[in-house]
Amino acid sequence: MTETPLGALLREIIERDGPIPVERFMAEALGHPEHGYYIAHPAIGRAPEGGSDKDARGDFVTAPEISQMFGEMIGAWCAVVWETMGAPGDVRLVELGPGRGTLMADVLRTIGLTAPNLDAALDLHLIETSPVLRAAQETALAGRDATWHARFETVPAGPAIVIANEFFDALPVLQFERLKDGWHERRVGLGEDGSFIFTTAPEKTLAPVEEMSVGACFEVCPGGIILARKLARRFARTPGAALIVDYGHTTSTPGDTLQAIRNGERASPLAAPGMADLTAHVDFAALVRAGGQRGSAAHGPVSQRDFLRSLGIETRAERLAGQAGATTRAEIAAALHRLIGTGEMGTLFKVLAIASASLPAPPGFEPAEPEVSS
Repeated sequence: MTETPLGALLREIIERDGPIPVERFMAEALGHPEHGYYIAHPAIGRAPEGGSDKDARGDFVTAPEISQMFGEMIGAWCAVVWETMGAPGDVRLVELGPGRGTLMADVLRTIGLTAPNLDAALDLHLIETSPVLRAAQETALAGRDATWHARFETVPAGPAIVIANEFFDALPVLQFERLKDGWHERRVGLGEDGSFIFTTAPEKTLAPVEEMSVGACFEVCPGGIILARKLARRFARTPGAALIVDYGHTTSTPGDTLQAIRNGERASPLAAPGMADLTAHVDFAALVRAGGQRGSAAHGPVSQRDFLRSLGIETRAERLAGQAGATTRAEIAAALHRLIGTGEMGTLFKVLAIASASLPAPPGFEPAEPEVSS
């Protein structure tokens, strides 16, 4: 058992008030104002092209840290969406959880080179609670005017394009466990040795899903559902679209997906609160239900592989490789494989769009053309 400052505080709370919901444990572990993981740690590192995540500073590596091609595709996506919105002269470009600012830097570079009119119309907003990551974002985006927010709700009204890459997986989840007498909320308590353990609330709760076998676990992410609804309501009022890229499942299925990464390695989610990144798989089906309200529409999810290929990432890789030496060409090929390869991020990650219902399907989500019989 690794004692941490946050662990000591949580232990005091549990000793005083009893076991706490998994959602609260996760929220404190990630966002405690002094000892939370995202408050005090760099979290995200950059791996060398083709290198492993362990080569990076931080506990994990995201797609934009693997290759500039990812951000370039997102930048191209934003430009097309802006055109379908009627090319408004003032549009909010919003990123939820911008990490080290790498993705937004690549997006803005691409827009500046390919869509100067959009570049001139942009009003940049970043949703970030971590002082460490905000400092990194300020460095990455030096020379660009930006407004930082702690919450999406404070972004000014108006047309908007929203990007959320590996954001929803870090939103705290509620967990429920099926016992012999029904469903009970899973909580975090203390073992005899003082270590954190999973337990269940004594009282039954409403079934989160249809009846399942004893021992089944089901997760619900209230924050993700609420945010998807807020996006939908905003896009029902004013033109806009959100792009959500994350790992998860396309149907609402049972399972305990809470996991921790520390120093690039899997760890126990309860072992060292505040010192490890905690995530849970995104329930894309729940986001689709929340985002498909009157006046808005949910598109997808599709695999990251299909999404990036439809935007032309393979052509971009060929162009970059054509200007490079042998070593760089190999690095580009390795990065491309990590982004779109089967069994890699290409199939593990999904992409979802929530947009104004009045807009056509965004790039990467167009309906498949019917086959023409000969």
